[in-house]
This record gives sequence, structure tokens and C-alpha cells, in this order.
Amino acid sequence: MFRRAFKREVLSFLKGVKDLKSLYEGLRAFPPRKLVSPLIGAFCHRDERVRWLAILALGPTVARIADEDMEAARVVIRRLMWMLNEESGGMAWGAPEALAECLYHHAGLAEEYTHILVSYIRPDGNMLEYPPAQRGVAWGIGRLSAKERERLVELRAHEYLLPLLESPDHVTAGLSTWALGRLLPFPGSERLKVPLERLRADDFELFFFEGPDFRRARVSELAVEVLSGLTV
Repeated sequence: MFRRAFKREVLSFLKGVKDLKSLYEGLRAFPPRKLVSPLIGAFCHRDERVRWLAILALGPTVARIADEDMEAARVVIRRLMWMLNEESGGMAWGAPEALAECLYHHAGLAEEYTHILVSYIRPDGNMLEYPPAQRGVAWGIGRLSAKERERLVELRAHEYLLPLLESPDHVTAGLSTWALGRLLPFPGSERLKVPLERLRADDFELFFFEGPDFRRARVSELAVEVLSGLTV
């Protein structure tokens, strides 16, 4: 009974969040370890904004846990990794995004697990074939680039994102475009021009968190932005 009531309380909080500042401030009222399961459960909420807020809430929550007990934080990271494992039998909704958000909020976790995040789009690694999972990894790399760009380039994240520009899934192609733009400059960036010119004709609209706000943008708009960055 208590767990259901707490889950409802967390969902009610997420639905009432107005912006990132109020999300972070409100999270302080909850015990971080108790928040983990309700937040992960909300990754599948029918409201897209609530799903994103749950992902964004898990990052600082796990960072708080890591500051107290690094091993306990690793347990949460491994839980997200298990969700991305085919053997888990799950759909992995929100798991790669949440993994990246945890790394974004804690440098120690980023040092340990950034290579794992990148491995999920490596053909010789733990390549995820499911388009929604690929979307999540692409977004996660773009998000994490704000703090770990050099590490991501060193891990050649840009090379593994490049083929995703050819994905038949509009969201995967669009978020990969956005992520590559945030990784610039990097070696071989001229190879982006041909696929990005093609994506200039893609008017599919995405909804995603760009930081500090949510954004709606067409794939074509993202492609033009990155192309302009290549010519600077």
C-alpha cells in the first residue's frame, strides 16, 4: 500500500513540474533511494512530458545516491544496463536516456560508464537494433556531450552515430543529427555533409529535451543547424 501511495505521490509531483529548476528543487523532498523505482516505472507513462521528466529526475537522484554510496549508485546503473539486455525481455523504454542522465550528473559515474553508453551503437560492441533504444543512445550522447565531449570524441562516438543518419526511423536520424552537432568539431566531420543534405528534406517533427527546456524541431531544421556549423 505504501509503495503504491508513494508512486502516486511521485507521479503527481512530475505532472506538476513547470521547469527544470522546479524539478530539481522538488526532488530534494524525496529520499533518493526510494525514488528510483517509481521514476523508472514512469519511463512508460502515456504522457511524453512526464516520461521525459522521470528520466531527467533520475540523473540527480542517482548522483545524490552516489555521493553517499557509490556502489549503491552502480546498482542503479546496472539495473538500467540490464533493461537494455535482450535477456531482460523488456522494451528498454527510457533506459539509455536515463543512463546518460545519470552520467551527466556525476563525473565519477561518467568516468566509469561513458564507454558503455557508446558501446550500445557500436557494431563491434553491444549494438542495439531496436529503433527506440537507438534514439535513446543518440540523445544520451548529445546530452552528455555538454560535459564529456572530449571523452565521447576519444571514444569515437561520432563515428558510430554517423551510420544512424541513414536510419529509416526519423527520430533516430534526427537525434543522431542533433548529437553529432553537439560533438563538433571532430575528425572526419566532412562526412556529415552528404547525409545531412538528404535530411534537409525530412520534415518529421521531434519532441525532446535539449536543456534547459523541451524542444520541438523538424529533422530538416536540425540538419540545417549542423550543416551551418560545418561551414563556420
